[in-house]
Amino acid sequence: MTLPAFASDFWLPFGVLLVGAAVTYAWRGLGVALSGRLDTDSPLFVWVSCVAYALLAALIARMIVLPFGLLAETATLDRVLAALIALAVFFAARRNILLGALGGSGSLVLMVWLRGIPL
Repeated sequence: MTLPAFASDFWLPFGVLLVGAAVTYAWRGLGVALSGRLDTDSPLFVWVSCVAYALLAALIARMIVLPFGLLAETATLDRVLAALIALAVFFAARRNILLGALGGSGSLVLMVWLRGIPL
């Protein structure tokens, strides 16, 4: 059995969209249903959060030491100083992540601009 060309052109993308949404929302619903029964202080969740923080720290260190793309065109000293400034602003602003990120990125842009590298 084959569908007419109009029907397959119209319903196929719509059907794919519906199946994709159903799969996505089924997993989300399962997560919501199970979230109330999970103990977030269990050793498994402590381990998962430690691994997540370690991965984040490794990614940030890699971006500073071994960058790629446009960030590789900046000096290593500028990247290290910008990271230190971001940490200083973060702790000075009572652990405010937004201000820390703005301080670090703003200082990196300023140092790159002062070196005369086109942005």
